[in-house]
Amino acid sequence: MAAVVLKRCLKGLFNNPNNGAFAAKILEGVRQKSTVQYISRPDLPKLAYRRVKGKSPGVVFLSGYGSNMSGPKAEALEEFCKSLGHSCLRFDYSGHGLSEGVFSEGTIGTWKKDVLFMLDELAEGPQILVGSSMGGWLMLLAAIARPEKTKALVGISTAADHFVTAFKTLPIEVRKESEDKGFWTIPTKLNEEGMYTLSMDFLQEAENHCILQSPIPITCPVRLIHGLKDEDVPWHISMQVAERVLSPDVDVILRRHGQHRMTEKDDIKLIVYTIDDLIDKLTTML
Repeated sequence: MAAVVLKRCLKGLFNNPNNGAFAAKILEGVRQKSTVQYISRPDLPKLAYRRVKGKSPGVVFLSGYGSNMSGPKAEALEEFCKSLGHSCLRFDYSGHGLSEGVFSEGTIGTWKKDVLFMLDELAEGPQILVGSSMGGWLMLLAAIARPEKTKALVGISTAADHFVTAFKTLPIEVRKESEDKGFWTIPTKLNEEGMYTLSMDFLQEAENHCILQSPIPITCPVRLIHGLKDEDVPWHISMQVAERVLSPDVDVILRRHGQHRMTEKDDIKLIVYTIDDLIDKLTTML
């Protein structure tokens, strides 16, 4: 299934004479990046964003936990969208990157509200949501809340329910110790500290947003890309998402040597090709 999807994506890309040079270009680094802007909200932190206006469907990138809108995947997607003349929006959740707010005070619910606000206020017309890690979880929550706006999904190392389910699989004594301390520490290679520290309040709030225990009411096309060597979010979570979404158009692409960040050149090529294929599909439907 993955091979068929990739072949179709590659064919759609290289048969388009306008796309001849963009694959190399996005991997060299973004030129003339969009300008950082800020949007205010009553009694809530300002959110930083970068936006390129263009045709529909647009692309909205949702970064992971503790990440920001300036990573290689986000910048490559913006460059790709610019090359085709499609709109692109990327932003930092509250407490992340250049946005206001305190990171440790954020919750899944807080960041879901950030996503919905940006979709409502800045994303014009139908959108393809691209979510990385925790952004994949928020992508699914946003698609449920805004089905009229969400026309396709691309999950990268999707971490749906991950914090909650990972904690619940710990030995009872470890969970009890964490509950007594009031927080849970997770080893990771994704930040300088080498760990994430999640409060019990964060985990309890996150449980309100878990979606894998029942059918997921999403009917648009869904593409889920995951690395088999992902040490932070197990690849089988993407399989669970694929099994539970109601959409008849779902593909899972597993990368044998793919790791969590999915920022190698071939990873980014695959992500871009997948989005290019979805744009072609949606353009014929719009």
